[in-house]
Amino acid sequence: MNKILIVSQQGLARSTLKTALYGEHIVIEAGSAAEAMARAQEYRPHLIVLDMDMGGENSAEICMTFKEHDATSYIPLILLSEQGQKDDIINGLHAGADDYITKPIDPIELLARIDTHLRTKEYFADLEKSDLLMLFELIDIISVTRNPKKILDIIVEKVSCYTEVSRCSIINIDIDGNLAVVASNDLKKNQKITLDLKNYPEIENALITKRPVVLEDLGSNPLMAAVKDKIKHIVNESIVVVPIIKKQNVIGTFFLRTVSTLKGDRAERMNKLCQIVANISGNALENAVLFETLQSNKNMLENLAIRDSLTGLYNHQYFYARFEEEFSRAERYASPLSCMFIDIDDFKKVNDTYGHIAGDLAIRKISLMLNQLLRKSDIAARYGGDEFVLILPSVDQAQARSLAERVMTMVREVSVPQLYGQRITVSIGLATYVNKNYTSYEELLHYADAAMYRAKSAGKDSIFVTG
Repeated sequence: MNKILIVSQQGLARSTLKTALYGEHIVIEAGSAAEAMARAQEYRPHLIVLDMDMGGENSAEICMTFKEHDATSYIPLILLSEQGQKDDIINGLHAGADDYITKPIDPIELLARIDTHLRTKEYFADLEKSDLLMLFELIDIISVTRNPKKILDIIVEKVSCYTEVSRCSIINIDIDGNLAVVASNDLKKNQKITLDLKNYPEIENALITKRPVVLEDLGSNPLMAAVKDKIKHIVNESIVVVPIIKKQNVIGTFFLRTVSTLKGDRAERMNKLCQIVANISGNALENAVLFETLQSNKNMLENLAIRDSLTGLYNHQYFYARFEEEFSRAERYASPLSCMFIDIDDFKKVNDTYGHIAGDLAIRKISLMLNQLLRKSDIAARYGGDEFVLILPSVDQAQARSLAERVMTMVREVSVPQLYGQRITVSIGLATYVNKNYTSYEELLHYADAAMYRAKSAGKDSIFVTG
C-alpha cells in the first residue's frame, strides 16, 4: 500500500483522515512542520496531506519547504482547507501544492483525489502506439475547440475509431439528477437520449465513488444483478465508466462509458486510456464552457466575482454591498426593507447519510427555486454552506411572512432522487426595517439571523418574525 503523510495540529482532522484512508493506504502522522519534514525524510511517503490550520505556523511556507527540499520536492501535496480560506489556498498553490480539498472531509472525494495523484508513469506503460497517436490527435484538436458539444462528439469519435469498443458514450447528469447520453458513436449528431439511473448501476457506482468502474462478464457481476434481464445483449462484454470531473460546478458531471469485448489486461488498458481521455476532456470542456459563456456574456468576469459557484446566487461579499445600498435607499425614501434568513434543517445529517453530491444537488435545487420565486428587485445570496439570505426591498413584515410561508412550502416539495424520499425543510428568520426601527443594515441582518435561530430552537421547519 502507498504511504500517506498527514500533517496537522488538529487531532480531529488527523483522526478523520486516518478513518477515511484506513485499509486503502498506510498513514504517517505529524503535528508540526519540523516533525513532518523528519517523517517525510524517514518514511518517504507517496503523498502528503497538509492541513492549512497549523496554528502559528504558515502553511504556505511549510508547503514551499517541502517543494524546495530534494527529498520531498517530487511528492504530490494536497492542501486541506476551510471553505473560506481562498487567499490561503491560492498562496499554497503558488507555493507548489498540487491540489486542495475543503472541510468537512468527504472520504470518497479524498480517495479519488489521492488516486489521481498517485498514478505513476509506469501505470500507463502498457498503452499501445495507436493509443498514444489517438491521444496526441485528441489533444491537438480539442485544445483549440471552443464548442463544448463539439468536444464531446470528437472524444467519442476518436475513442471509437482508434480502439476496439462497440460503443463509446458520454453521459451527463444535470442539476435535477437526470441522466442523458449527450454524445455517442452510434447516435446522430445533436440527438440526445434520456436514461434512468436505476438501470445503470455502473454509472451510479462511479457517481457515488467518483472512481472508475471496470466490469467484465456482466452476466455474473453482482453489481449488475438487478438489471441482468436488461443487459442480455451485452452480457459477455465489458464496461468501463470513468468520471470526467474538472471543477464540477463549471462543467457539470460527465461520464465516459465504453462497451467492448475486451477482457483482462485489454480491459485494464482501456480503463487507463479512458482515464487519460477523461482528464484531457475535463480541461478542454472547462475552457470551452468558460469561453462560450464569455462570448455570450461580456460581464462574465464580473459575474464570477459576485456569484457563488455552486448555486449561481450572489456570494456574501456582494450581498453586503447591495444590502448597504438597499438600506440607505429605504432610509432615504422611508420605505420598508425586509431581510429573510433561511437555513436548511439537519443538513449535516443529509451529507453524512447520502453524501455531499446529494447535498449539493439539494442546495442547487433550493437556489433554483428561490431564483424563480423572487422579483427582479429582490436579492438572493448563499450566505454559508447551507444558509441563504434574501433582501426584499419595499416588502413589509406581512408580505415577507407570506413569502416565507411560500418558501417553506416549496422547499418541502423539492425532490432530490439521491435522497431517496428524505424530505428537506428549512428554518426561516425575518426582520423588517420600518420607521427607523433599525440603525444599520448590520443590525437588521443580526436580528434576521437571530430570528432564524429562534425558529430552529422552536422545532425547525418553522418561521420566526422578530418585532
